[in-house]
Amino acid sequence: MSRLKDTYNNEIKDAMMKKFGYKNVMQVPRIEKIVINMGVGEAKENAKVLDSAISDLEIISGQKAVATRAKKSVANFKLREGQAIGCKVTLRGEKMYEFADRLINLALPRVRDFRGVNPNAFDGRGNYALGIKEQLIFPEIEYDKIDKVRGMDIIFVTTARTDEEARELLRLFGMPFKK
Repeated sequence: MSRLKDTYNNEIKDAMMKKFGYKNVMQVPRIEKIVINMGVGEAKENAKVLDSAISDLEIISGQKAVATRAKKSVANFKLREGQAIGCKVTLRGEKMYEFADRLINLALPRVRDFRGVNPNAFDGRGNYALGIKEQLIFPEIEYDKIDKVRGMDIIFVTTARTDEEARELLRLFGMPFKK
């Protein structure tokens, strides 16, 4: 079992119960899933680009990635409905905690000029979205083997009802928010 999950089961639940005054341990918010999404616009012209993006995402997450397809045709973007334009992975359970641990303790400190993540990127329902400009911050990615630097969105979906609860939950997990 990952270190982060053990920490959640003990210290984080206790701290959240004290701060928000929950009566039952089942009321304590938890991270439900982490969704990693990578939009690959140039996949319209070159299908190989999408394959390399999918392989990068699979290396980072340790799980098979799925290609995402366009929902509508947009003539200005030369985009047809059903065309593959990105990839995503949904992590739950053990892999989710393991990825969160690697993101917080290994990847984010490797970002250039890192001062912390935006503390206001919550959606009003307790979910947190984080954008990363390059996949090179993950130690699994070899610099020589990448064809292009790509960014990704990482969304933490929590059971928290408010942004305040979710912010506290992620802070207790070790998320480095800006002061």
